[in-house]
Amino acid sequence: MEIVIKNLETIRESARAFIQHIGDARVFAFYGKMGAGKTTFVKAICEELGSEDVITSPTFSIVNEYTTHDASLTMPQVYHFDFYRIKKLEEVYDMGYEEYFYSGALCLIEWPELIEDILPDDAVKVTIEEQPDGTRKVSF
Repeated sequence: MEIVIKNLETIRESARAFIQHIGDARVFAFYGKMGAGKTTFVKAICEELGSEDVITSPTFSIVNEYTTHDASLTMPQVYHFDFYRIKKLEEVYDMGYEEYFYSGALCLIEWPELIEDILPDDAVKVTIEEQPDGTRKVSF
């Protein structure tokens, strides 16, 4: 599946299209270069799911939890991870990643390259690429 984010004004529309296609999957690994728009897209997804929380990158905290109001989710929590600053996989073990990844809650993971060995087998790979015209292509 591919979704094009034309600009920031249409990102929520793109997030809605993404949500419509997630099916039963719960763990999504977002790949993309620095500045590709991963955090911005995750924020739009959470907002479209009805979260009223302040949605920011969990770069320093590693994980942020948001509450949603979307009845299509079996659990109202969304866990947003940013593994950019992880130095060793042991840090992820120490944070109890399994409790999050296998909770049934929606998990949105930035910089999954650093933890690929422990991603669930059914994690969905999402790639965000900036195009020459400034749009972003989301593939999953």
